Amino acid sequence: MSQVRSEAIEALPDLVPGFGLERADIAFAVNGAAVSVNVPPLRRLSQVLRDELQLTGTKVGCDAGDCGACTVLVDGDAVCACLMPAASAAGTSVTTVEGLANGRLSALQASFLAHGAAQCGICTPALLVAGTALLETKSNPTEVEVQDALGGILCRCTGYRKIIAAVMDAGRFAGETSMDRAAPHPPAGTFSPYSDGEKGQVPALATPSPRSSRGEGKGEGQRQPHSLDLGLDRKMPSSGNAVGASPVRLDGIPKVTGAEKFGGDSFPADALAVLVVRSPHYHAGFAFGDLDGWAKKHPGIVGVFTAADIPGKNCFGVIGPFADQPALAEGFARLRGEAVALVAGEREAMLDLDLSDFPVRWTELPHFLQPGDAQAEGAALIHANRPDNLLTKGFVERGDPEAALAGAAFTATGAIDTSYVEHAYIEPEAGHAYMDGDTLVVVACTQAPYMDRDDTAKVLGLAVDKVRIVPTATGGGFGSKLDVSLQPLIGLVALKTGRPSALAYTRNESMMSTTKRHPSEMKATIGVDAEGRVTGMVFTGDFNTGAYASWGPTVANRVPVHASGPYATPNYRAEGRAIHTNGPISGAFRGFGVPQATIMQETLYDELAGKLSMDRLDFRLKNCLRNGSETVTGQRLESGVGIFECLDALRPHWARATADADTFNSSNTSKKRGVGIASCWYGCGNTSLPNPSTIRVGIAPAGEVILHQGAVDIGQGSNTVITQICADALGLPLERFRLKSADTAISPDAGKTSASRQTFVTGKAAEKAGRALREKILRFANVSENAALQLDGAALVIREGEATRRIDLAALDVDAGGFVFRAEETYDPPTLPLDAKGQGKPYALYGYGAQIAELEVDLKLGTVKLLKITAAHDVGKAINPLLVEGQIEGGIAQGIGMALMEEYIPGRTENLHDYLIPTIGDVPPIEHILIEVPDPEGPFGAKGLGEHVLIPTAPAILNAIRHATGVLVTKVPATPTRIRAAIREKEAGR
Repeated sequence: MSQVRSEAIEALPDLVPGFGLERADIAFAVNGAAVSVNVPPLRRLSQVLRDELQLTGTKVGCDAGDCGACTVLVDGDAVCACLMPAASAAGTSVTTVEGLANGRLSALQASFLAHGAAQCGICTPALLVAGTALLETKSNPTEVEVQDALGGILCRCTGYRKIIAAVMDAGRFAGETSMDRAAPHPPAGTFSPYSDGEKGQVPALATPSPRSSRGEGKGEGQRQPHSLDLGLDRKMPSSGNAVGASPVRLDGIPKVTGAEKFGGDSFPADALAVLVVRSPHYHAGFAFGDLDGWAKKHPGIVGVFTAADIPGKNCFGVIGPFADQPALAEGFARLRGEAVALVAGEREAMLDLDLSDFPVRWTELPHFLQPGDAQAEGAALIHANRPDNLLTKGFVERGDPEAALAGAAFTATGAIDTSYVEHAYIEPEAGHAYMDGDTLVVVACTQAPYMDRDDTAKVLGLAVDKVRIVPTATGGGFGSKLDVSLQPLIGLVALKTGRPSALAYTRNESMMSTTKRHPSEMKATIGVDAEGRVTGMVFTGDFNTGAYASWGPTVANRVPVHASGPYATPNYRAEGRAIHTNGPISGAFRGFGVPQATIMQETLYDELAGKLSMDRLDFRLKNCLRNGSETVTGQRLESGVGIFECLDALRPHWARATADADTFNSSNTSKKRGVGIASCWYGCGNTSLPNPSTIRVGIAPAGEVILHQGAVDIGQGSNTVITQICADALGLPLERFRLKSADTAISPDAGKTSASRQTFVTGKAAEKAGRALREKILRFANVSENAALQLDGAALVIREGEATRRIDLAALDVDAGGFVFRAEETYDPPTLPLDAKGQGKPYALYGYGAQIAELEVDLKLGTVKLLKITAAHDVGKAINPLLVEGQIEGGIAQGIGMALMEEYIPGRTENLHDYLIPTIGDVPPIEHILIEVPDPEGPFGAKGLGEHVLIPTAPAILNAIRHATGVLVTKVPATPTRIRAAIREKEAGR
């Protein structure tokens, strides 16, 4: 228990008359209105706000005061509501995010939208509340004052820079009242980012859905229009001008008002609460005692469920041939945190249920957490069908690397180890399930609704058309929410009891049981000729994939393709191996192993430049891929290769930064400045596998363009970007579009949100669908492709030259989907399989980037102070430049964490207090340089971006540390302890 909460609880007897009673009437004001609740005095204020008052804009990320997502104002002061007992709120005035807007957005909310300061949106309410408190006392705060005021609130998506700018710039939006003057959004009622009421409130297809304690679903396609006056200065782009513009994100208003519904925000009032019994051991056998007898001792428990209750195949996995994970373990657990049983009961009874007496007997078994131990002679097999605990390996070979290295003028050899990295999204997994007739509906946070549907159906023995997955807003994902987590668990309870079931993971539960970035042990040698051209490279990497497969095969196969970096490497061999241990499951995390491999390659590039006495940037420019180059898989890149342009754009920044470092270092002995550089490339989409997305778009009789956009937006902006692409392809303005978002019963499959594929793959499908719909309309009107389209109310106006035709949409026949015109198109990137030596065409296009890191190292303490990151990224075409900048900043922030502080240690760092992620004070100024080298395969030339932006950051930082200190830290993250140890080792070697 935290000190803050301890002190608050100790004071309760003086604050609340009749403190010993189980419940008490507690009166206070919320958002200017008097309220009274009858709750246990120790109940968290966050629970009271959310569960009793339905103010779900106050989010819960940790229940420990570590993330700050529950921040509210109490008598004007920012407070973590999860740490304040309800009794302590008696007589106070509480303000939540819902109280910031009074018929129109506050200046700060408007500034957040204008600056793109909200991405996934889970931390946005807390930041707005804390920022509002600051602005009450400081109308023009400095950056340091903003950092101080918001420093207790964690954000995993944005990189904080746009948040700081939004708070500092909020005064510019004060006093704006005219929507006509400054609408970044269409007038009220013309746009709905979600078709099914607020996210998380799901309409039934056949029978009414359960009543929610936080409002009822409004029925498909209906949404109460926002009446908020935005007061911004950026209008929606006109027809044909959406691509390249930066309109306010289409789902932005709910994010800044607290209206957006995440996984835990819309539990039905009568839902059973579910708790998960998990293994406390890394490897253990187990047996249950008298489950029925235990349940009877605890009033309110409705049922206990184990693997024996699973009606289908108790096995799931994101890659079918490797699927190996049970929804509930049977007989023994392979990792700490593995689910073994479910307890379902009435909500009040479950709030304080102690599972310590749950009747399960554990027999702890030998375990190993390191790949070396797992592959030692005689090591027990984690899966009987996988000899040597090897899940799989990937391999790429080209030319004769041994001969090339033997004949090289210089070689560099190194070894780098990286650690587990936790995704640390601020929203723990949450959702609810219910039966809609004979269809199971699961409403939950996810990155892959169709994959969830298929796995949930398999586990529960249902036909896929009897499972419906409805994604809520997703409060960060970064790869981990690609794997199913609670979906089959809450589905099982709903299926067995016939009642809605709801589950929200605790922070500890989320960090213990969900996937991580693969730890790696890598070795490599690279050779160059006397002129500095790379002649050959050999790379090996062992990746700790944990107890189950998850995305281990993808990492093992993607790494060898990318380990050369975006450089011409004529002779090459790379092998990536995914190895089972009893550690946490390693899965997808922004880059699928490429960030680890890039650290190995880019640090060796710096060493080679030194041996050649060549400038480090010039060395990279000499070797980078160009149009016409062949990759290590033999793929000829005919066009769209932008790495030279990225590196070249950094020249003046590199010259200035290195000169600044030289000047600083000449007069300072205790601190040294360093400058580092690193590059990246990343293939967009699946590796040599089908990767389709389907988009449906049509025009309704009322004159709305309905876009079935099934790509889950986890904060990156796909709702907005894909709509922009479709709008320009169709030739109608963005403001006439209304989205039907991802829902397996309504929208076609746009594929998973991963692998930097949505802008490219789903965007291409949206472009094709928009053009196809346009073609149908033009043919109907018998006009040429040069005609212009316009919607005037319920009329479609078509102009060509002097001729104008007006089509009354209401007079046309309507199809089964409610459209008078419609198109549906699928795009699957053209790739080819890799042969036995890894030769082929694994990706249709690649994105490129390069970054410079500037920093200071305290030589005595080993601490690192980041000064600036300069990032040049080739995006092909910036569909929405503001969102591109947000992705760059957010990716860099995660790269900073990977480089300097993030190290998940099983059993030790399972909370956001002990596991460190960058805070608002850890991310330095970031300068972005957007490079646009279009690729003909991408929509309007665009390429993916999400993974790319994280990949160069850590190696650039490590290279900068070496530039400052003369030592390379070979175990990542480069903590002060490790930096000091490397410095001492260097000094001892003298």
